[in-house]
Amino acid sequence: MNQVLAGIDFAPVVPVWLIATLAVVALAALAPALLRIAVTADGKRRLAPAAGALLRLAAFAALLLALANPRLVEETRETRPDIALLLVDRSDSTGVGGRAAQIEAARQQVESRAGRLAETELRVVEVAEGGNQGTRLWTAMERALAEIPRARLSGVIALTDGQVHDLPAAPGLEAPFHLLLPGRAGEVDRRIRVVEAPGFGIVGRQVELRVVVEDLGAPAGEGSGAARLSIRRDGGAARVESVPVGREHRIAVNIERGGPTVVELTAEARPGEVSELNNRAVVSINGVRDRLRVLLVSGEPHAGQRTWRRLLKADPNVDLVHFTILRPPEKDDLTPLHELALIAFPVRELFQVKLREFDLIVFDRFANRGLLPPVYLRNIADYVRGGGALLLSVGPEFAGPTSLAATPLGQVLPARPPTGPGAAQAALLEQAFRPRVTALGARHPVTEDLPGANPVDGPGEASWGRWYRALRADARAGSTVMEGPDGAPLMLLDRVGEGRVALVLSDHIWLWSRGHDGGGPQAELLRRIAHWTMKEPELEEEDLIARIEHGRMTVVRRSLEASPPPEITVTAPDGMASRHQAEARGGRAVAELPATQPGVWQATDGRRTAYAAAEAGNPLEIADLRADAAALRPLAGATGGAVRWLGTGEAPEVPELRRVAAGRDTYGPGWIGLRRNEDHTVTGITALPLLPPWLALPLVLGLALLAWRREGA
Repeated sequence: MNQVLAGIDFAPVVPVWLIATLAVVALAALAPALLRIAVTADGKRRLAPAAGALLRLAAFAALLLALANPRLVEETRETRPDIALLLVDRSDSTGVGGRAAQIEAARQQVESRAGRLAETELRVVEVAEGGNQGTRLWTAMERALAEIPRARLSGVIALTDGQVHDLPAAPGLEAPFHLLLPGRAGEVDRRIRVVEAPGFGIVGRQVELRVVVEDLGAPAGEGSGAARLSIRRDGGAARVESVPVGREHRIAVNIERGGPTVVELTAEARPGEVSELNNRAVVSINGVRDRLRVLLVSGEPHAGQRTWRRLLKADPNVDLVHFTILRPPEKDDLTPLHELALIAFPVRELFQVKLREFDLIVFDRFANRGLLPPVYLRNIADYVRGGGALLLSVGPEFAGPTSLAATPLGQVLPARPPTGPGAAQAALLEQAFRPRVTALGARHPVTEDLPGANPVDGPGEASWGRWYRALRADARAGSTVMEGPDGAPLMLLDRVGEGRVALVLSDHIWLWSRGHDGGGPQAELLRRIAHWTMKEPELEEEDLIARIEHGRMTVVRRSLEASPPPEITVTAPDGMASRHQAEARGGRAVAELPATQPGVWQATDGRRTAYAAAEAGNPLEIADLRADAAALRPLAGATGGAVRWLGTGEAPEVPELRRVAAGRDTYGPGWIGLRRNEDHTVTGITALPLLPPWLALPLVLGLALLAWRREGA
């Protein structure tokens, strides 16, 4: 819209200070004539300017006015419309109840009413979900304001539930900020807040959770009392406790196994609360074992005797007790015992009194020469059946008469050497060979994806170094994961009762650690064997694992079976079940699916069940689900804006929009105002001199001549 405005302007032809100086000089020169005192006939004194003094004053004024150069200026202006900003909150908390629909209806009304205002442009900004950062309303507003000249900003209208998480300490905004909230004031929300939850716990011990059940917005005197809290562990039966509202409550959780333990906490709903979304909290505690106690008994000295010791000593989580048998009992070379050992071999203490305190027992080329009586070997076998771990790395002694396979311990071993005349010599395989991973071993987590392993589904050898000795044995149980010459079992893994046994039928693995013939993954393989026997969760060969990261659930089924994997049934926290076909990847079958619903998810393959915890995608958003003006009310008050509720009816109660002049009130009953800025762009200027030189010169000379004539009269 164009406007034409007229006014008087001055464009001095000389500096202003010179005009002011001339004015002072003129007044000083005319002062005696203007201030002359005359005496009347009756003797009174009165002011009587000299003849022609006023005309001289007029001549000087005309001269100074000509120097000031007055002009009549006509300015053509193009007015620029004011800009109002409408912020529409689309974060997750606005989806509670009917807020989203109410905000959308209010948006349409505001847009319609703003369209009827003259010289007003409405810009709409959608405030999207901010993830773990909460509602970023202020950030969205500043991004929009960066494209708006502040001289044209007439106001900001925010359609939000008031849950804003990026408001600065001192927000600077000059235009009025109006807040429109869905619903009515006085909403109440119950939530459960986890004060402290350990991420790890020692297997066999308890950890403590600290939680608080709070009633937000409850009237005075109603925010206390007790609430029922359901505690569910790994999807099991719920345990219900009565907890005080508003006070911290402690919950003891037993860590019974390694890996994640999922604890779900649910507070009973409060009558009239906004939503039950934040009445639930999920905590995942990873069970870890305390420092592992390992007993290593080395028998006949050999070149690789230090292999196991170095491996176990390198692990900071292992407490190692190591004994080496330097001389068998039947050998007598008259060397005093105190020169052979620092302490006597505590057979009874180790293999009877404190046997079950060890997490793993390792025999490295140990021969039964009467050092361990049968009763102690039977204790070790019982220890394995009861959940213990046993690992044997054997050499030629395993095929002879002193073999541990011929003792009560042989009942838990997965392989036996051949017996009979000449069997010991026949069992000893001394030839160069490269260990091979079997088809079963390619699926087993201990030998799966070993660097340099042979291809299982085609011809070819492993790229690691050769060994030169192995023992032939008859596998009678367990899984043969590696094989030696002519397909003879080389490494066997077996579950016995509640425990586990690993048997390595060669004493040449140490060649890999020396880099012989290219070396091999000796440290990684031995680490996996040791940790598998100690039931490390990530090395379970028959297992179902579920985890949730970044809103997606991954279910991994591990199995030694080569058959197609079964479908995975996944149950969401709301009880909705879905079936998914897992993709086979060697010994694993993997299924992935979105998991945005917070709570405990359950996955099962028909035999095993796994649980995973999905925390709320935006914990800040669900921390308080009330529509509350507390955070934004100070900003509205500081800028002269209003706080209005949209009500609970079908149609939102949106106030009328008005344009108000700067400095006037910007809200009143039933209306909110947008400031009229009257910003404009000048498109043209026309200047007309009011005292041009051709007029100024005769005017000054004429007044001067009249003054001279008046003085001479």
